[in-house]
Parts: sequence; C-alpha cells; structure tokens
Amino acid sequence: MTRAALNGSRVDEILIFLAIVETGSFISAGRSMGLSRSAAGKALSRLEAHCGARLLNRTSRAMSLTEDGQRLYAQGVNLRSTLDAVGSQFAGDGGTPRGELRISAPDALGRRLVLPVVKRFLAAWPEVQAEMSLSDGVSDLIAEGADLAVRIGVRTPNPSLICRTLRQEPLVLCASPAYLSQTALPTRVEHLSQHDLLFHTSQNMRQSWHLEETDGTWVRASGRSRLRLDSGEALREAALADLGVALLPNSLVKGDLAEGRLQRVLPKCDTGSVEIMALYPHRRMLEAKVRHFVDMLAADLAISAR
Repeated sequence: MTRAALNGSRVDEILIFLAIVETGSFISAGRSMGLSRSAAGKALSRLEAHCGARLLNRTSRAMSLTEDGQRLYAQGVNLRSTLDAVGSQFAGDGGTPRGELRISAPDALGRRLVLPVVKRFLAAWPEVQAEMSLSDGVSDLIAEGADLAVRIGVRTPNPSLICRTLRQEPLVLCASPAYLSQTALPTRVEHLSQHDLLFHTSQNMRQSWHLEETDGTWVRASGRSRLRLDSGEALREAALADLGVALLPNSLVKGDLAEGRLQRVLPKCDTGSVEIMALYPHRRMLEAKVRHFVDMLAADLAISAR
C-alpha cells in the first residue's frame, strides 16, 4: 500500500481489520470500534478491494489470515504502534513502556515463541524489567498478578479480560519412526483406534480428537490412552520416546519433523488448528508496557507463521 493511498479512512479500515483479526469476530470488532457488525464487514470489503487481495479466509466455522492478510496485519500493528507513539507525545510520557512486565505463558510456547520477543522488547525499552511464569496450567490472571498471559486454545469466559488472537497455530499428528515401525501405519482416522494416543490433561478428560478425513467428513478419533501429560513439551518428549501418537502445535515439532525424529501421521487429513491468544485485564487505558509488548508479539508471530 502506497503512502499516498494511506488516507484517514484507509487508516480506519486497517484498524478495523486489526480488530477483526484480534477478536475473531465481526460483532466484537465492531463493538470495540463503535460500529455495527455490518459496518465492520463493509470496511473489510473496502480494504480488500483497495489492496486487490483477499485478507481473510472466512467460513461458517472460523476465519484465518491469508498470506496477504498476514503481511498487512504485521504492517498494521506497526502502524497502530506509530499512531500510539505520536499520540503519547501530546500526553506527557504516559506512552513510554516502563516498570515490571509480568507475563504468564505455557512452558514450550513461552520458551520458543515468547522469550525471543521479550529479549527484543527489553532491548527496545530499557526502563522495562520482565518476569515470566512458564506453566501449562490455566491460572487466574488477576489473582497471580500477571499483566498478561499467552495461552493456546483456551478462551476465557472472564468478562474482565480481553482475549486477543495472535495467530492460528496448525496442529500436527505425529509419532516417532521407531513407534510406527512396530505397528501398522494408519491410513484412515479410524485406524488410530489401534494405536497408543498421547493426550494433554487439559482436554477435559476427552479421550479423542476431532479430525477431517480426506473426503471432507469429520471423524472422532479415539484409541488407547495409557499416558496423559500436563505439558506440551512433555507430550513431545513422550512421542520422541516411542510412546505413541501425539497431536501437537506445529511450532513445537517442526524441527523434529524436518530432522526425521518425528514423522507425520495421516498427513493428508486436516488435523485443525488452535488459537494462540494474549489475555490481559480490560482497562480503559491499557498500560503502555502491555500494549507495546502485545503489539510486538502479534507482529512477530504473524511473520513467523509464514
């Protein structure tokens, strides 16, 4: 998008686009911007027409960013941060991140995706100190005193918290080559019933996954679950130790897949995706340290998803 094309209405459309992506809903995005659902949808259509590209894939079940949408989202986050910085110049130094930033994140996700952003954030804002709590447990954000939490696949019903979608994370069904060599390789979802499946304890005791077959039908996959673990990293280690088949975030196992330590199972089936989200208190004036960090994290995850 050229600088000449970036007029006031276009900026508004980009901000509405960011709100749609971050709330995952036209209704919620419109409400946050003081607009109706219809007005938010029309703004997105105008922006797509101006860009000459589809920005969001929309179905009755979900929405996801296209490749062009990912690029515009990352640029839009930077634009919003620039606008916030300009505005803060006329409101004293209230827009400068400072103080302690307390972050809660799942262990594996925190180490692999969040910690590198924390490093860059601390380098960019020398008056900020950070504290990270790494745990797969879903704790009370307010009670534990965290400024924000990064979660995967868990939406909060707490109305006092904002839930901002950072990206859709593809899930991968995988197992070690040694495990798969000991048994018949599954070619259909129903064949998983003959396998040892590794489940996360947060799955509400469900002993199954919902997967889409190559013919488009959705099938509930169930099998023997002799081991349940409370950590994504522990599930990865169990799969590497030849203990069964696991359904894990792509970012957690892509290195293992590339180097042959793990192997995709049912690679032609749609194994779905989960949301990576940022949760933070619903305050009228969000603290600069939280706002800037979430914007940096969102831009980084949008880029790394390509």
